[in-house]
Amino acid sequence: MRNSERCILQWLYILVSLSVVYGRYTSWKSFAIYTNGIIYTVDPFDDDWDLHPEEAMVVDDHTGYIEYIGDNAGALQYRTDSSYVHDLGGNTVLPGFHDVHMHPLEAMTSLGGGCSVPSNTPPENMLYNISQCKPRDDATAWVLGHGHSIEYILEHINNGGRPPNEIIDEIMDTNPVIIMEETSHSVWVNSKALELAGITKDTPNNPGGIIMKDASTGEPNGILFENAGNEIMDLAMKSFKNLDEMNYDALLRGLEELRRNGITSVCDARTYWKRNHHDAWKMACDDKELTVRAVLGLWAYPHMNDAEQIQRLKELYTNGYNKNECFLKINEIKVYSDGLLDSTTGAMLKPYVKNFHLPGLDENIGMNYFTQKRLEVYFEHLQAFGYDKGFDFHIHAIGDRGVEEVLNAIEKTKEKGTRHRMTHLEIVNQRDIPRFQELDVIADFQVTGTYTLPDKLYRIENVVGESRAKNFIPVKSVEDTGAAVTLSSDWDVSSLNPFISIQHATQRGSQSISVKLAIEMRTINAAYAMRQENEVGFLSAGMAADFVVINKDILNIPINQIGTAKVLLTALQGEIIYQLDKK
Repeated sequence: MRNSERCILQWLYILVSLSVVYGRYTSWKSFAIYTNGIIYTVDPFDDDWDLHPEEAMVVDDHTGYIEYIGDNAGALQYRTDSSYVHDLGGNTVLPGFHDVHMHPLEAMTSLGGGCSVPSNTPPENMLYNISQCKPRDDATAWVLGHGHSIEYILEHINNGGRPPNEIIDEIMDTNPVIIMEETSHSVWVNSKALELAGITKDTPNNPGGIIMKDASTGEPNGILFENAGNEIMDLAMKSFKNLDEMNYDALLRGLEELRRNGITSVCDARTYWKRNHHDAWKMACDDKELTVRAVLGLWAYPHMNDAEQIQRLKELYTNGYNKNECFLKINEIKVYSDGLLDSTTGAMLKPYVKNFHLPGLDENIGMNYFTQKRLEVYFEHLQAFGYDKGFDFHIHAIGDRGVEEVLNAIEKTKEKGTRHRMTHLEIVNQRDIPRFQELDVIADFQVTGTYTLPDKLYRIENVVGESRAKNFIPVKSVEDTGAAVTLSSDWDVSSLNPFISIQHATQRGSQSISVKLAIEMRTINAAYAMRQENEVGFLSAGMAADFVVINKDILNIPINQIGTAKVLLTALQGEIIYQLDKK
């Protein structure tokens, strides 16, 4: 080769190299450049992320990944003819919020026909509300409602009131009626619903369920707890010919609420696969309507044959559905250990102070959906062994016995790499507090509801006694051990608003945590729970651009103002999926 040719080739090589190095600043790349902000990275490798926020961020428009985080000057170096600059105007940026325990489809379902009853009203005073649920053109259709409080129903029964089913019968005796309690752990039905379900005085309690019966006659009185309520609801669902369409519509409306609240990653905490809930999520993905990263927790039905159910759950598993179109995984199992404190169905080590004399619960220490031995069977056959094999478990445990039994089952069956998550954890025995860290179990708490605040503690004291209630929902105690801890909403039991949960987490007396920790529990910790901490959960070059812009610097305002913060913009993988109307 002649020297002149060699020289030309060398120059061409240099030019090509320069185009590779500097090409990102020139013609073929487009960037979204965000400047003049207060950007909290929540970087797990930076313990002081809260003390030195960045002011600018650059997102690759094509990939949706963060290219740069730093100062304005550095960000503006990425400006090209096709780039655009967003002036954040001093507003605050955080990673997109996670919510690892919610019910977005159930929360927005129209199956109840918009029929709601008040929660703080004795049942005899609800006749007008219930009458508004009656269909005008069908005297035999199922009627679904929601919203009452089980406490008022049980007090009514204890005070000698008439059977609750007869109250509904007075205004609707041909339509079968189901009214779901506000926490979804019991239902109130009329006599027609009991008849269609085949529930009589001789019907035994099913696994995980309680059929309440009149103390004098032995006849069912219309109150079905836990899985007994789930079974009659399944019966009602079969009557809706357009169930799939209604599920899909509910999910789309739920996704809209998520975008408005800055939530970019969720776990559906009860995917009723017999009601085709999972198909609604798949349809949203196929239609390019799925605007969150979603993990579905397939419901484990306590009355099903274990071998048959385990096989069916394996068939439903996917670690990534239609990966080119959306972020959807079906790789969690949602299983209940016990019930609730309010109804005394949560599994306790010692008897409740309050006694509703529920049938089959003579010891007054609550009940199990799944016993410890059954949990061990499901863990052994279905639990995960890494990122791409098997299920993680999302386990409801409220009472101290329920918590202890789940931890025991995990300890007996645990394999390396599992990321099981226990949720609610309202009463935890002191001896079990360190076991979350020791067993690598994620502890998920909900503190959005006002009932979790110290001035409402009397409600729990009335049920379990003062000594057990003093460490109600022990967020700080568990976090202090070094365990992985997350905060979630349990929407629609409580508000979806992430700022309320962050505020309340700092206002719980001896169980209070810092705002910084609360934010981490709603971002990077939750990303870990969803096995996506290498993709999202904090803001850094190379991470996916899931972020939220809010109107207040919640790390530097009075705590009692945090709950009033508003979402201005939500982005998923760099795409703006919500922007507050400025009109």
